[in-house]
Amino acid sequence: MKSLPESPQGVLFDLDGTLIDSAPDLYAALNAYCDEVGAPHAQYEAMREVVSRGSRAILRCAFDESDDALIERMPRYLELYHSMMYRHTRPFDGIDALLEALESAGIAWGIVTNKPGYLTDDLVEQIGWSARVCASVSGDTLPVRKPDPAPVLLACERGGLTPSRCLFVGDDRRDIQAGRDAGLFTVAVKWGYLDGGDPDAWGADIVLDHPLDIAQLLKLKVAA
Repeated sequence: MKSLPESPQGVLFDLDGTLIDSAPDLYAALNAYCDEVGAPHAQYEAMREVVSRGSRAILRCAFDESDDALIERMPRYLELYHSMMYRHTRPFDGIDALLEALESAGIAWGIVTNKPGYLTDDLVEQIGWSARVCASVSGDTLPVRKPDPAPVLLACERGGLTPSRCLFVGDDRRDIQAGRDAGLFTVAVKWGYLDGGDPDAWGADIVLDHPLDIAQLLKLKVAA
């Protein structure tokens, strides 16, 4: 396990399931698509668990089909999701306070997600984070995605950050693998979607229960 950097420069976060709870809107879009094609609705909890795996996994919750068939359904599903992705999506409890504490301490923060760039950019703008992130790298920014470390390294480069002085925070095994292979201190979080996995088994440098545990880890002052 790596040691926590003595003087952290930055914290990079996964987006869905780490910074934001987007599952309600992803589920609403799935239901809208099912209604369009006359299919029964999937169970919310089953869908929520696989959000980190992307739209194909989400669609598979309602359609037991081949990958090719699911890929054909994706454009319309994503179109529906894009139209409603701001309705109920919110930062997880404690995230706003954590981000403010990071900024007050002069620690940069950014996003590395497998979400398509047009959705990421639009959502981050709607939440009000566009001018605050030091870098935002999406699933189609590079030819590879997490668990490959390249998107994490690109975020460090764009943010002017040294990987060994940064943390990577995520709710999926692929986040931990990408952060570890990029040389960052890795934080697995228990408040996200988890893909049915056990964060304690992912080999993260630390596993935390709540966003404000990160503030405590970094000895940050959190506004009352």
